Amino acid sequence: MRERFRVVGGARLVGEVPVVGAKNSALKLMAVALLAPGRTTLRNVPAIADVSIMAELLRRLGVTVDYDPESGTVVLDVPHVLGHRADYELVRALRASISVLGPLVARVGEADVAVPGGDAIGSRGLDLHAAGLEALGASVHVAHGYLVAEARGGLRGADIRLDFPSVGATENVLTASVLARGRTTIDNVAKEPEIVDIAEMLGSMGARIKGAGTSRIVVDGVAELSPTEHRVVPDRIAAGTWAFAAATTRGDIEVVGGVADHLRAPLAALRAAGCLVETTGRGFRVAAGPDRPLAFDVATLPYPGFPTDLQPFALTYNAVARGSAMVTENLFEARFRTVQELARLGADAQIDGHHVMTHGVPLLSGAPVESSDIRSGAALVIAGLVAEGDTLVSGVHHIDRGYPRFEVALRELGADVTREADETWYD
Repeated sequence: MRERFRVVGGARLVGEVPVVGAKNSALKLMAVALLAPGRTTLRNVPAIADVSIMAELLRRLGVTVDYDPESGTVVLDVPHVLGHRADYELVRALRASISVLGPLVARVGEADVAVPGGDAIGSRGLDLHAAGLEALGASVHVAHGYLVAEARGGLRGADIRLDFPSVGATENVLTASVLARGRTTIDNVAKEPEIVDIAEMLGSMGARIKGAGTSRIVVDGVAELSPTEHRVVPDRIAAGTWAFAAATTRGDIEVVGGVADHLRAPLAALRAAGCLVETTGRGFRVAAGPDRPLAFDVATLPYPGFPTDLQPFALTYNAVARGSAMVTENLFEARFRTVQELARLGADAQIDGHHVMTHGVPLLSGAPVESSDIRSGAALVIAGLVAEGDTLVSGVHHIDRGYPRFEVALRELGADVTREADETWYD
């Protein structure tokens, strides 16, 4: 049954909200476990639908997976003999499934991974993944909708420079290189905290890695790795979501477990706009109001710049902020679908290429809207909180992929948000 959120406008979010493990790290760490036969345990894993999808994908590769959403624990028992084909049936629903490519090539010597799907936020070329693996000695091609990589004789270290600091390509080249013969240097890599998290887990498995979190990673290959236990890094995008929720609703939220240093660019922007932003003993706090906050320009960039995943929340914030602002999307060309839905709520925003000019209005107006991806859906729920009347947000399954019990967390902060059957949906 399709579901939607009914959001009653007029809420000011106040209180505290916990942030658990990062979706964008947990899913990749599950793939990392493929590199070592035996029992690997991940803790602080979010209770989201994507974890269940990745668990099923790994089961079809031969892994025994025990996932307990209540405790946030995933136990993966990896066999000595693994399958190598990740079918389209699951991959189409989860773009993070491409992260099994590097570990499978390193462990098995071959991988057939369906070209991934996931959110409708623009093209996600796999050229960087392929080029990195080819530099390590694999042959890579696309056949019948699958990215096929083979390295029957094993991988060998190489000097690699990525054309763009892609997170996914960095992950796949890194996970493939840890079992390659000799030294690998990877330049122009992604610097995200999730990359550091992967490197730390690999280090606990016996990998020899230096430079994670900088633009250059150096890996000295080892013959084998061992299973491990690892705690997933806190989810900076979820933490940023709550920061913008506080600012947009003129509320006051302590984000328990959030790491302010992982959100330097967005928190600095909110502080410059007049919000209170402070670190606490348990995370950080964002407070705004009672006056309308100031609009501010946003340009998405690779980490440590402003995250593309927080761009929909900046749009929603600017829609009701005081003044005009420009939002520039430099990473994904289709991520302005949120603008069309915000316009249905009465936002004054115009798209020009990869820019959106917003002119803040005092109050939005409730209407039915449709989420096209995880972050767009959550941003539209927040928009509904600053709209007059009820807003119906369809496509809840997208939101569930990134936020555990999102409506429950909102209600605990003072919002009136309920989940209901979406009777307007037709197959």
